[in-house]
Amino acid sequence: MDDMTATAVDWRLIREEARPGPMQMALDEVAAETAAAGGPATLRTYRWEPSCLTLGRHQDPETVDWAFCEREGIDVTRRQTGGGGIYHDARGDVAYAIAVPAETVPGELLDCYHLLCEPVLDAFDRLGVDADYVEESVPELYHPACYLRELHPAHDVVAVGGDGSDADRDGPRKIAGNAQYRKREAVIQHGSLSFSVDADRHLGVFADPPVTADEFRERVVGMGDLVDVDRPDAVATVEAALDDWAGAAPEATVDPDGSWTDAELERAEELVEEKYRDEEWIRTQPGGGGR
Repeated sequence: MDDMTATAVDWRLIREEARPGPMQMALDEVAAETAAAGGPATLRTYRWEPSCLTLGRHQDPETVDWAFCEREGIDVTRRQTGGGGIYHDARGDVAYAIAVPAETVPGELLDCYHLLCEPVLDAFDRLGVDADYVEESVPELYHPACYLRELHPAHDVVAVGGDGSDADRDGPRKIAGNAQYRKREAVIQHGSLSFSVDADRHLGVFADPPVTADEFRERVVGMGDLVDVDRPDAVATVEAALDDWAGAAPEATVDPDGSWTDAELERAEELVEEKYRDEEWIRTQPGGGGR
């Protein structure tokens, strides 16, 4: 894939913050609003605390094992992006988001997606993880789960390698789920990079998935399974890749110690209450009718 340069805008990098999933989704939306309104574009990493299941924008809530999530203390919210549900483990998931004015990035969805995935692929490269878009389609295992849907060469990022204990696991396995939407003249792309995989919990959040834990591990892999790295170093590597990617554009600026304004945090709390923690919005299909 050809390298593409980030857009020349003023960026801020907000380093990893641990917050509940509904607040993280609200902050992604707020970052898009800020970028659209002429404020800084945002690069951020974040952590889900507690662990959280995010439903895809149009996902049927009946695919969720609500009792399991409640028993295990797993938050449930709904993303603005499509696709299947993703279990975001408080330790095993490294999340990122990029929010940028729409006029400064390609109008074609796939071109824009590939541009904003550049720092993600760079981060994997820096970690020594052999990751890229899957070379050929891999059949679907279970539609409600994002990581078990068909793998497509256009957009699914997989990694190759492992401990060699299982020959089937030397093939490509999904290591990142990335998605994008546009809001108020801004583009927001967010994604989850797997650091470690707890297959039982990934499957447990769904209602009776016809997939075993071993089958899940044959499809999904974490960075820590492939290379000798601890989670803080993996996060720092993702942040460095985001910082360098954004700063490489002529006339771009990057504040490496960016933060939210009080007004942004207040706006995010409003969005949490009216949307991302709203039971009607989470538990109806599709997301309460398109707020």
